Amino acid sequence: MCIFLVQSVPTYPVTKLVTMIKSITARETFRSCPHVKMQSWGGEFWSDGYFASTVGKHGDEDMIKRYVQNQGKNI
Repeated sequence: MCIFLVQSVPTYPVTKLVTMIKSITARETFRSCPHVKMQSWGGEFWSDGYFASTVGKHGDEDMIKRYVQNQGKNI
């Protein structure tokens, strides 16, 4: 699973940001590791879906990192 923390201006739709991230990371992975493309099903690097959420102005990177790391754990 890959988790990205992205900061953006509100003028970019989330779908555009996700599309750009998926496109760039897949292209660079296939460029630097060509064998990955041959091993992936149909040459697809990413699945079709994604999840996106927002963080308020009081959230900081460390707090978000802890939150993500503790997903699914009983704290």
